[in-house]
Amino acid sequence: MSGHSKWSTIKRKKGAIDAKRGKIFSKLIKEITVAARQGADPDGNPRLRAAIAAAKSENMPKDNISRAIDKGSGGGDGVVYEEILYEGYGPGGVAVLVECMTDNRNRTVADVRHYFAKSNGNLGENGCVAWMFDKKGQILVDKSSIAEEELMDKALEAGAEDVVEEENEFQVLTDVESFNDVCEALEQQGVSFLEASISMIPKNTVEVNEENIAVALLKLLENLEDHDDVQKVHANFDIDAVLMEKLS
Repeated sequence: MSGHSKWSTIKRKKGAIDAKRGKIFSKLIKEITVAARQGADPDGNPRLRAAIAAAKSENMPKDNISRAIDKGSGGGDGVVYEEILYEGYGPGGVAVLVECMTDNRNRTVADVRHYFAKSNGNLGENGCVAWMFDKKGQILVDKSSIAEEELMDKALEAGAEDVVEEENEFQVLTDVESFNDVCEALEQQGVSFLEASISMIPKNTVEVNEENIAVALLKLLENLEDHDDVQKVHANFDIDAVLMEKLS
């Protein structure tokens, strides 16, 4: 298990998702609002469809989603957000991508650089690690909720590229264009998601076996995700299951 799916699992084990539900909703609302400025109809706006799918996977109330769409399509609140992708290396040489949406570039880059430096990592130049990732649709499904063969049949029939077995979940991968169709098809067939989003999937992973490096890496990811300007964090690490259990 590695990268974004690993980090998602870690957050659930630590209870971070429930504890920070309000912060997660705020990030999702910001994405929906910005996406809706390109058109309020999800059928003609792939980015908005993906944002709504992500919100639904977090059980965001429909009223919240509707208000965010109305806010975005109506011109918003006057705040102009700039979308920035920061790239760098975390502890142990792990590649890290940080997707941000900010109204103050100087504040955001200073904070992101601080978090990297604090964890003995470093913020790099544009393009330094992005090539190590592929942009994919990712749907995480609890292994206890469905048999692998059944999910594989349903996912591939719906247009998914692959189903990967992880420690406690299945990772359904799609191309970006098919993501929403696969989500809708699986929902109609009664498949429930732990998470559904457009993500950056690592092509290769870096093994993190030393406890001090693992602790520093997880702290870096947690600090980044907790920042109001950060929308998503992606990394290409793999932590041994025994060590992961100890840290969780």
